Amino acid sequence: MPRMGTVQKEKYKTHHNVFDDFTDRNLYKLMNQGFIDGLQGPLSTGKEGNVFIAKKDGEKRIVKIYRLQTCDYNKMFTHIRTDMRYATLKNQRRDVIFAWAHREFRNLLKAREAFVRVPTPYTILFNVLIMEFIGDESAAPMLKDAKPDNPKTFFDEVILQMKKMYKAGLVHGDLSGFNILNQDEKPVFIDMSQTTTLENPNAKEFLERDVHNICKLFTKWGVKADEATTLKKIKG
Repeated sequence: MPRMGTVQKEKYKTHHNVFDDFTDRNLYKLMNQGFIDGLQGPLSTGKEGNVFIAKKDGEKRIVKIYRLQTCDYNKMFTHIRTDMRYATLKNQRRDVIFAWAHREFRNLLKAREAFVRVPTPYTILFNVLIMEFIGDESAAPMLKDAKPDNPKTFFDEVILQMKKMYKAGLVHGDLSGFNILNQDEKPVFIDMSQTTTLENPNAKEFLERDVHNICKLFTKWGVKADEATTLKKIKG
């Protein structure tokens, strides 16, 4: 299978500093290993990485590429160093970025095991994460752009997913209308790289912030969402 060469790089030239030679080689390895047949096109650009749609035997998959040059790895290190799973990590650019990507893969796996609605992760290779595509013909929209038909029912389901995560020892840490998809009136949590364990000394603060963000969003949609009551439900 051909490597991602000049033509594809030119096609995605608006996504600066994504297709360096190192990432190019990793994508080539993942194609040879059968995880994807090739990239179809860009989906979104985030704070730390670029998201692309790929194909595998005619089905869509997501390829998230964590940028090696333009991300704020010092900020990543500040966040990840309090996660006890990465307590020995040194503040070296590539090591931090690879650990950040690995943490998202690891968090997705653990969330899936707890039956939380998140994309299924397929594999991780350094700065390239391959996972399930959420949607049908097009990607499921972010919650902020797709108000649920029944906000109260959707809110209750979001809190249930947060409770499942908490019971599994995880806190999302960056939950908002940007990081929840509305898939057929059901929530799917995404962007799990900041997700951490309850052993993190900042876990309580992160959970309270998640609750605040979610309650604020649904209150705008007419749901009676009290933060203290919601927090008790999650901790259960």
